[in-house]
Amino acid sequence: MNAWTRALDLAERTPEARNRYVDLLRALSITAVVFGHWLMAAPWVDEGQLRLEHMLGVASWIRWLTWGFQVMPVFFIVGGYSNSASWSAALRNGQPYGVWVGTRLRRLVGPIIPLLLFWAIVALIAHQAGVAPELIKYGSQAALIPIWFLAVYVMVVVLVPVTHRAWRQYGVGSFWGLVLCAVLVDVGRFAGGLGTVSWINYLFIWLAVHQMGYMWRDGKLGGPRKSLPWMFGGLAMMLALVKLAGYPISMVSVPDEAVSNTRPPSLAMLALAMLHGGLVLSLEGPARRLLHRTRVWAATILVNGTIMSVYLWHMTALIMLTGLLNLLGGFGLQLEPGTREWWITRPLWMAALAVVLTLFLAVFGRFERLSEPKEPIELPLRRVILGSLLVCGALAAIAAGGIGGGANPGPLGIRLGYVVAALAGAYLVGVGPQFGRR
Repeated sequence: MNAWTRALDLAERTPEARNRYVDLLRALSITAVVFGHWLMAAPWVDEGQLRLEHMLGVASWIRWLTWGFQVMPVFFIVGGYSNSASWSAALRNGQPYGVWVGTRLRRLVGPIIPLLLFWAIVALIAHQAGVAPELIKYGSQAALIPIWFLAVYVMVVVLVPVTHRAWRQYGVGSFWGLVLCAVLVDVGRFAGGLGTVSWINYLFIWLAVHQMGYMWRDGKLGGPRKSLPWMFGGLAMMLALVKLAGYPISMVSVPDEAVSNTRPPSLAMLALAMLHGGLVLSLEGPARRLLHRTRVWAATILVNGTIMSVYLWHMTALIMLTGLLNLLGGFGLQLEPGTREWWITRPLWMAALAVVLTLFLAVFGRFERLSEPKEPIELPLRRVILGSLLVCGALAAIAAGGIGGGANPGPLGIRLGYVVAALAGAYLVGVGPQFGRR
């Protein structure tokens, strides 16, 4: 049975009560991120030297487009909806927290391990072959920067019992409480010069966006009447922050820009979540009717089957294709980014990247399916906390600085401590035992 036939079979057996729009938004948000990254990264060969330009630095007008391409807030809203449904079911069925969180974390962390091992091996081989440490660092950092999201989302999942209880007790007030905390942090960041404290907004901002998923599931969001005010409010807030408060236009970090809306997230990211959330949820009704067509729903199932692998490996595909073309004398990399000819060739470039990504998925996509639990494992709370902290810390460090190279690469040329920490954390949250049973 091929993948499409399996997807059709699953589509026909899907319960009518399932909110299929959740799955569609998950697939669309990750797909938008992938194509956005592929468009922003602009490798080219200039006078025999390979350069990796960033289009936000080449053409400043593109920064406005990031208001559309930066759709990670939609993924967190979808995550809030899914986690609310899953945790509520666990509470009804008397399922312990250790079983529930272990299942969720294995699905998140399992597909990361092959990616980290792949790049550790690549960095090791490159180091032994005499490749410049800075080039190894830059290449692995560019390929692995997508894992920042998982460093945050893992902690969001671990905290679901706390945030869900806050939602049940305070309702929408639990969202606005987090917003108030984020406002205070941004005031300290921009008015008080407290730059270090701003990193805590990774928690406040993304937890607030996650609460929007709780609102959606409980009927506080959804449909034009309830959602459009959020969309217009988010748009007004974004314009005020950018035009009056001096926040950056771009919703993606720009090279050499002193202030970023994403690293760490600012109130502009929260406003974008309100804008996007209000927009997509206002379309829920017609979208859900469309998704009851078997083939449309089967296509959504098919894409979601490897969506995490698509996200994790899409920048690796770009780096590997760039490296191969550079070895072939810069074939296909001669056009200067931002020129008319460069834009004309973007569809061909995207198609080539999609082919390379498909090859990676054929080899490594199976690990996403392997991370699906066959039987429950109850994790002790201390193991969940320690494993999650190790995974989050290691992934954040690797996303920020790459997996190899740098000023002091060590005898193996890789940042071995972070790799070991990620593997240890994965084992503690149940990835090792689960793979062992499969």
